[in-house]
Amino acid sequence: MPLSPSDGVIKQPRVAQRFYECHPQDMKRERLFCAILGSVLACCVPATAQEKGDWRAANSAAQSITGDVAFSDAKISIDFSSFPIAQIRDLEPGEVSAAFDLDSSARGGGSLYRLSIPASKRFLHRNTLCGAEDTQWMAAYVAGRTLHLAFFSGQKMPVFTPDAIANSTDLCGTFSYVR
Repeated sequence: MPLSPSDGVIKQPRVAQRFYECHPQDMKRERLFCAILGSVLACCVPATAQEKGDWRAANSAAQSITGDVAFSDAKISIDFSSFPIAQIRDLEPGEVSAAFDLDSSARGGGSLYRLSIPASKRFLHRNTLCGAEDTQWMAAYVAGRTLHLAFFSGQKMPVFTPDAIANSTDLCGTFSYVR
């Protein structure tokens, strides 16, 4: 004998059904929503996240002066010494091209950081980053599995145009790293 709602029994929905029922069109809509949401979140990751992690020295300057480097949220480690960093702004593609002598159509993200590395700090082979001047600025550019760094001295923010970089007395050096 079937029970009726007046008998005090509440009918529970089956496991495969949701409050709006399980309809194929609703499932497609839900999958589409999740795919769009995932794509939007992936595009919103800040550029600084690209630099995070360990990087191996790739060019001769990096191999002879800094060695391997590591980035975290608020510091860079060079030759087992850590220095606080603060991201100042993102670099435009033209600025990245000027700072690192790259093709202006290069893909990836670049950032300008403020930091303070004393002139007295020695790295590999007793080298310094900026000679007798404190290192005050760092430009970073990541393309795929390659990281480019440029270090600058001076209190003023570096200007990233081809002419300014070519005539700059504050550019200390550029270095390349790989993952």
